[in-house]
Amino acid sequence: MNTPEQPRSNAASAIKLEADKPTGEQPMELFITDEHTEYYLALKAGGDSDRGLLTGVLAGIGGIGGIGLGIFSFLQSGDLKGLNIMLAICIPLCVLPFLWETLRPLPLPILFNRRTREVYYDHDGVLFHAPWDGIQAAAHEFQLVGTNIGSIQCASLEIRVWQFEKPEAALMISLGAPFGKSLAMQKGFWEYIRAYMNNGPYFDEHGNHSESDAFVKSQLAVQFKMSDNFKQTLAQLKQAKKEAGGKNYLGAEDTAKLILEPMFYPLARIQEFTYSIAKRRSRNRWPSVVTERLKANGPTARLVDLECEKGAAAGVECNAVTELK
Repeated sequence: MNTPEQPRSNAASAIKLEADKPTGEQPMELFITDEHTEYYLALKAGGDSDRGLLTGVLAGIGGIGGIGLGIFSFLQSGDLKGLNIMLAICIPLCVLPFLWETLRPLPLPILFNRRTREVYYDHDGVLFHAPWDGIQAAAHEFQLVGTNIGSIQCASLEIRVWQFEKPEAALMISLGAPFGKSLAMQKGFWEYIRAYMNNGPYFDEHGNHSESDAFVKSQLAVQFKMSDNFKQTLAQLKQAKKEAGGKNYLGAEDTAKLILEPMFYPLARIQEFTYSIAKRRSRNRWPSVVTERLKANGPTARLVDLECEKGAAAGVECNAVTELK
């Protein structure tokens, strides 16, 4: 029996990127940023990006649809029995998946703190960190080749972080998945992070400081949101009508979108709302040394400085290492 061929990878190049040296690429966001605020940049660190989808499907289609059907039946017949039955079925259909998805913690993001100039990462409840000044990233470009997938261009971007108060323990963490990315794209994303940490929170297309958030918003706006589909369809049809000069501009595909997308809009909005609640609850899992440093008036001492102070009090020399080897 022939076994399926496993995908093979062949590394092409590996380079180091530094915090204080430009890569030659323009800043580029790669659908990884979860939050871009004045004080910190949060990058998605794991799965569960589809958190809330189950609630969206069950509540947005089944729950709301069933309640609407029950209300319609009541208005037609005046009998509350049918409405009560639909409410008894559909309310749990909305509430139970919402509670299940919001009460389970999301993976904490990778945080880049502008105020303290450092990076935070949570690994199974253990805090890791690295000072931004002097940090380096390792970028590797490779291809995955297989009979079923063909050839896929990939490039990884990784940084090293150290366990808080145990600097002998270190991890290499990936800043986003490498699949479908080129080395130039990863260098552009490193420039996005560099511009935020060194010149931010807002910057222009060349990474220079800007008082306007226009470029940052334009980058973040590219991220896909299902709830924006109908709005984008209406904008496209408005433009098509203008270009058609009053002639028939609606095709079969346009008609299908006008019918189906409003039906899926509640699903998308509920999914996004559920994800935002789960994300907000998960933020409480950061230890206090992190959460207090994310505040506008919080302490500015880096975690590595706290480690050095503690070591000095115990008569131990501070030997923090911030370079990749």
